[in-house]
Amino acid sequence: MEQKKVSLFNLAVIVGALGYFVDVYDLLLFSIIRVPSLKSLGLSAEDIAQKGSDILSIQMIGLLLGGILWGVLGDKKGRLKVLFASIILYSLGSIANGFVHTLGQYEMVRFITGLGLAGELGAGITLVSELMPKEKRGIATSLVAGIGLSGAVFAYFIRVQFVGADGEGWRNCYFIGGALGFLLLLLRVGVLESGMYKNIEQSDVKRGNFLMLFTNGKRFKKYLTAIVIALPNWYVIGILISFSDKFAGLMKIKGVIDPGKAIMVAYAAISIGDVGIGFISQALKSRKKSLWLFHIITALSVLWYFNLEGQSAGTLYWVCVFLGLGTGFWAMFVTMAAEQFGTNIRATVATTVPNMARGSLALVALLFKSLQPSQGYFRSGWITGIIVFVIAFIALALTEETFGKDLNYIEQ
Repeated sequence: MEQKKVSLFNLAVIVGALGYFVDVYDLLLFSIIRVPSLKSLGLSAEDIAQKGSDILSIQMIGLLLGGILWGVLGDKKGRLKVLFASIILYSLGSIANGFVHTLGQYEMVRFITGLGLAGELGAGITLVSELMPKEKRGIATSLVAGIGLSGAVFAYFIRVQFVGADGEGWRNCYFIGGALGFLLLLLRVGVLESGMYKNIEQSDVKRGNFLMLFTNGKRFKKYLTAIVIALPNWYVIGILISFSDKFAGLMKIKGVIDPGKAIMVAYAAISIGDVGIGFISQALKSRKKSLWLFHIITALSVLWYFNLEGQSAGTLYWVCVFLGLGTGFWAMFVTMAAEQFGTNIRATVATTVPNMARGSLALVALLFKSLQPSQGYFRSGWITGIIVFVIAFIALALTEETFGKDLNYIEQ
């Protein structure tokens, strides 16, 4: 009965949203200031594209490994402790980004920052999911992601404000991210630990056993499908939008494309989509139906993207808006993952699943690159997309419905 009294705008939801705001700001900042930062380190235009992709993949590998680390600790030590530790690490990492002077240093600190960023979303969604009544759970987690994802828009405007025409000033963008992270720690003080977690904390129940996800066939299938549902998200963001300037050149788009602006408009739409999907799921009383809707919007937008030959820069930016709207299912995808598993491994799942999905960008990028020698850059882009969507659609079809599911149970 106590859980039903929890307000949709309680401190855990508000702080979770602000925490994810800082997380997304730091996560997307490299993509937004990739060109000026790498240019200032002395890289050529060709190297900026190649090395930029490599750094992004290194950052995603950090997220992948960090997801496992923070997920296990979230179940063993508690959701709040992980939130504090991860915020400190990514805030320090962000500040360190502002002091790099070589490519090797940049790669190392983006990896460290990725490790830190891996803990925020999963622990936050787990905490909010366990604190909120099931009637409000989907909307609450959607608000966390919707507000949080606007951090990418903020990052773009910070770049506009601090990065001059000569490309200098990009270091200040990282310093701001680090400062925001430390300010967030002050807000975290008033957030309470999940009651569901407290109930098992002193018991002899196995908590945070990552291997449990692989020792049972049914459990492994749920875990794997939960991850690959989100493959289109990072294919769209990590390839189509992050390298929209390169694709625009190949499609003879009229006008100059700024990848930072493309990311900004996409994430503005993603934040709208992430809030909207919570209400759509509530109206349909189905997580799966809402995800099918957003996947179809994304697939149609990708088809539009690859048929922009000779169009204007403005049209490409509009396509980025629709790509963002379609991929605005991040909160719902993580919420569904959390709802499929017991309290003793829920943080492990909710933290590793989004970071496995993020880390999968390295594999998607590898596929994209491996196709280029024989298929060329443009053709490799849409072939990669077809493979990604086929896998995601199969996974979504195999995923169980979790709307209204009771979360107070233990995974045996």
